[in-house]
Amino acid sequence: MTPVWPDLAGRIEGQLHKLPIRVYYEDTDFSGIVYHANYLKFAERGRSDFLRLAGVHHAGLFDGGDPIAFAVHRMEMDFLKPARIDDRLEVHTRYVRASGARIEAEQRIWRLDAAGAPEDELWRARVFAAVLDKAGRPRRLPSAVRDALAPLVAPEADGA
Repeated sequence: MTPVWPDLAGRIEGQLHKLPIRVYYEDTDFSGIVYHANYLKFAERGRSDFLRLAGVHHAGLFDGGDPIAFAVHRMEMDFLKPARIDDRLEVHTRYVRASGARIEAEQRIWRLDAAGAPEDELWRARVFAAVLDKAGRPRRLPSAVRDALAPLVAPEADGA
């Protein structure tokens, strides 16, 4: 029997995806502070797991009859405070656009307090991704993907 891990991909609350992350030694630099590039990895997990919970699977998109993939072409980000080894973090992802050949997300990474509530905002980003075919040319978002995401796409909101 396959084990069920209900929180492995996080959870969607309304139109906001929340993914818990623990900071391990491997995530940090020599001083015990999370290495800056690892915020991008945490954010990628948040975006991917949001899509997975919405029923959109990367492998299925690329292995289908008309293969497509998402490629980040621009990010705007701010590093606000450092995360440290053993911190409990939560990646918040909100898709704000999924139309044409583009998908956009707002993301924030929070440090959680002892009760598990967001305490300190550590990092924030705006992510712009293109929908591409196997040859790297822009493609329109397939209607099945657009329909799966439609109820979950939230216009820009403050405090994601």
